Amino acid sequence: MHIAIVGNIGAGKTTLTELLARHYTWEAQYEAVDNNPYLEDFYQDMKRWSFNLQIYFLNSRFQQIVEIQRGEKSIVQDRTIYEDAYIFAANLHDMGLMTSRDYDNYLSMFESVKEFIKAPDLLIYLKASVPTLVNQIQRRGREYESGIRLDYLSKLNERYENWISNYKEGRLLTINVDRLNFADKPEDLGTIIQQIDTEFFGLFNQKAKK
Repeated sequence: MHIAIVGNIGAGKTTLTELLARHYTWEAQYEAVDNNPYLEDFYQDMKRWSFNLQIYFLNSRFQQIVEIQRGEKSIVQDRTIYEDAYIFAANLHDMGLMTSRDYDNYLSMFESVKEFIKAPDLLIYLKASVPTLVNQIQRRGREYESGIRLDYLSKLNERYENWISNYKEGRLLTINVDRLNFADKPEDLGTIIQQIDTEFFGLFNQKAKK
């Protein structure tokens, strides 16, 4: 089984990935952040480093999904390759932070690698307002995230909502982070696990009928 958790910066993807992997005793696959050689530079000068950053993410996430598909372990994944193209690269281009030449080149590479991957069995979308995102970004205290602009987070949220509303690749579960504090309240985490279990039963039943 393959669960992927998606959502804006600060939505709680890494935390939920860790908690679910521990609960189900599955393997967690995290986003490559700490070893990313472009992230800090990107937040300082988005226009200069946007293409470099997105190519790095595209490559690292493609390697990750190929490893997941080749393996036999059940996986909880922090962020997907789809977000790079449909959310981040597209938003950078619309904001004038990535040139059309770079964006077209990026999309061409994305379309090539997309032919070799499949959607997760369950996509979990962490829906959060900008104030909630800002609060959680401040709580974790990553220095390179201190320069993230509110309009950037807001535009990303708009793109997430548009993408999720048109998501047809597989099963989808939306979690409202404004209402559920799964990081600090076990009862809220339990509510999410119960919802996931319901989706699992549907998946298992569906496979059993085939």
